[in-house]
Amino acid sequence: MRSSCNMKNSTIYTSQAGHNLDKKEFLEYFEKKVRKTIRTCNLIGKKEKILVACSGGKDSTSVLYLLKKLTENNKKIVIEAIHIDPLIKEYSRINKNNIIRFCKKNSIKLHLTSFREEFNSSLPDILRLLKNKDIRWKSCMICGILRRHVLNKKAKELKATKLVTGHNLDDEAQNIIMNLFQNHVELLPRLGPKTGLTQNKAFIERIKPLYFCTEEETRLYSRLNNFPVKYEKCPFRKDAYRKDIAEMLDAFEKHHKATKTSIIQSFLKLLPELKKAGKGKANLCTRCKEPSSGDVCNACRIIEMSETFHQSRTGG
Repeated sequence: MRSSCNMKNSTIYTSQAGHNLDKKEFLEYFEKKVRKTIRTCNLIGKKEKILVACSGGKDSTSVLYLLKKLTENNKKIVIEAIHIDPLIKEYSRINKNNIIRFCKKNSIKLHLTSFREEFNSSLPDILRLLKNKDIRWKSCMICGILRRHVLNKKAKELKATKLVTGHNLDDEAQNIIMNLFQNHVELLPRLGPKTGLTQNKAFIERIKPLYFCTEEETRLYSRLNNFPVKYEKCPFRKDAYRKDIAEMLDAFEKHHKATKTSIIQSFLKLLPELKKAGKGKANLCTRCKEPSSGDVCNACRIIEMSETFHQSRTGG
């Protein structure tokens, strides 16, 4: 597959099927793919309050824009956004300002919160405290656990019926392979275009409208629409296990076309059986009453470990 925003002739993207697309055709192709995902996976009902998790990056900004566009004439569907600031200095400041500007321009209600408001600390401080205690959890994993905790809690507070994330096909393929390589097969039922235990009111169902859109396609869609986003990776991503998996899959994709798509398609064939086997069930955390696979959720474990260390150093 090939993409370029600078090609003077008509073709800016060659699809997996080998079709050469100009700008107009590509935008239609991308939006049609998202509409088809929403329809075939039954992601959105006739009446919804949808909360879109927005980091300020290309994926979440693209999906927010598309959902607003696709539902703007439907008064029974409300689209709002939420931004959780991890307080990673300049990187976070730029992302926050970008999403504020984008939502204002597109008349989208935006809810703002931060790690300090939710956990009394920034992500860098939490990571530093855990590292000093010789707790070597990956920064991306810690950030993801804390973000998911806040998103589910806020979605319930805001009475949202669906929570949207900007996960694309590359993200999902990476998640599948990571869980297999790390022997976390029990986590696989939690993946898919829509996730969450709908019979458990503690969960707000999460949907992924970009599920079948590649990283490359989403980046191009964002650039062609001139979205105000920062394309640089998070400064904490350099130590992530995910980075190694992503590079491995990119190498396979380069030499073996549609590798990532094949991973997704194979996984979706297995998913009903994985769910049927009773995997992925959750209880409620005894501390915060949010969903958890154990007595205490990982978010509470992280905060308690960092707070315990901080108190021991300060005499609290």
